[in-house]
Amino acid sequence: MRRVSADEAVKVVRSGDTLLVGGSGGGHAVPEALLAALERRFLAEGTPREITALHPVGLGDGETLGANHLAHEGLLRRIVCGTFVNSPKIADLALAEKVDGYTLPQGALSQLTREMAAGRPGLLTKTGLHTFVDPRHGGGRQSERAPNDLVEVVSFRGEEFLFYKPYNVDVCFLRGTTADEDGNVTMEQEAFFGEMLSEAQATRRCGGVVIVQVRRMAKRGTLPAKQVKIPGILVDLVIVEPDQWQTYLTRFSPSYAGELRVPLSDIAILRLDARKVIARRAALELFPGAICNLGSGIATGIANVAAEEDILDAVCLTNEQGLIGGAPASGGDAGASRNYAAMIDQPYQFDFYDGGGLDLAFLSFAELDAEGNVNVSRFGGRIVGPGGFINISQNARCVVFCGSFMAGTVKMAWPGGVTSIVEDGARMKLVPKVEQITFSGRFAREREQKVLYVTERAVFGLAEDGVKLIEIAPGVDLQKDVLDRMGFRPNISKDLKTMDKRLFLPPPLGLATYIALRPGRSGASALRLLDTQEIAAQ
Repeated sequence: MRRVSADEAVKVVRSGDTLLVGGSGGGHAVPEALLAALERRFLAEGTPREITALHPVGLGDGETLGANHLAHEGLLRRIVCGTFVNSPKIADLALAEKVDGYTLPQGALSQLTREMAAGRPGLLTKTGLHTFVDPRHGGGRQSERAPNDLVEVVSFRGEEFLFYKPYNVDVCFLRGTTADEDGNVTMEQEAFFGEMLSEAQATRRCGGVVIVQVRRMAKRGTLPAKQVKIPGILVDLVIVEPDQWQTYLTRFSPSYAGELRVPLSDIAILRLDARKVIARRAALELFPGAICNLGSGIATGIANVAAEEDILDAVCLTNEQGLIGGAPASGGDAGASRNYAAMIDQPYQFDFYDGGGLDLAFLSFAELDAEGNVNVSRFGGRIVGPGGFINISQNARCVVFCGSFMAGTVKMAWPGGVTSIVEDGARMKLVPKVEQITFSGRFAREREQKVLYVTERAVFGLAEDGVKLIEIAPGVDLQKDVLDRMGFRPNISKDLKTMDKRLFLPPPLGLATYIALRPGRSGASALRLLDTQEIAAQ
């Protein structure tokens, strides 16, 4: 292992190389100094050119950082990642047909790095079937110039699967907290582990160069061996960035690092608006012991609601980045968590999700159509991508999609708990046909998956014959405020209910009491647990 500067390190990247980058979202273990140095080199020298960038999670601050450093015509030929939401400059290049742009499921890409590390032929999974990732529906392409050749439909033992092809990695940018003189790297101050080990192993197997950015150096033999996340045998170059922030917004949070648990009073109480109403209604689906995923957007507010209602210990909230328990962070720090019980590598979290480990998934939606299809990946002239959405939504026992009824500015008031729409959004979100299928309603019905769509004025369910209206907010006019603002006519339940009035009032709902009265987890695991309890009692 050699210690070099960031500018020296990026000189190993050559034109045409495939660059694998670790990290997550808004700066979580993102090797920012290396990405910035690569941009400086390109702007100064015009090289390297035509590289392929691969990163399972979207990277960036939504403006200039992260993958946005790579958004220069000529620097990139192709980019493959979970989402462009953090890197709008990359999305602009894809929209302008100046790069081959692909957004594939975050979990599939995460697991693929592990397959690549082992030299296996690729990843075989059902994740992405019947969505825009399925090559019969576009193959994950977000630019027309991109070939439809990264994913294949294959038949195995009489069933359909998707096969995600591997990559030959030339250079890998990773990040940790501390490196010793032998290149062993620990991640004690990071907000997530990701797939750093798998990415280093995959790069080494390909004969590539592994470069790790850290905050500090330690003497040989002084790092606790059990804390080493990337062994020195996999590391070629180390750069030190003393001013390395934990995320783009947070210099350092000991709670994100797992060093301490913060009082629930430190977790912000959401102001009463449409987003909180939606998060509250979604939280009514919780039950004792429920294992849940909180997606990005409005769904992250469920953690704030759970903290306010003091029910965090009654359920298990997780995020796809590998955090289990506690309160997943929201906003720009989404992907981190506070008061968590465990932090595991991201591929293993997706193994658990893909295996049906989630009782409930709370996810956002940008478009919904009559078939129950959901789009979060491309809409309104924007490329977003799925992130972990497809793995999560396709495999959870119950999915609760959360979103405002209309797109744009929605201002509402609830005098006495009765809904008053002060200003409505400008664009329909409940449309005749979604622009891209990120979640297939038909596939969900085939698998008898329970699906809800929660908005601030109405709640819908997925029935055998499509989307059905099952609840409406108090004070909302069914025709004027709901049906006239939809692009399709839903089935309307004969037992149309009014949403709980407490959702629209300032005081807490009393969810602790509500959840305590609900049945707990069900299914094979619960039955097996009962058996073991009976044995113990004997």
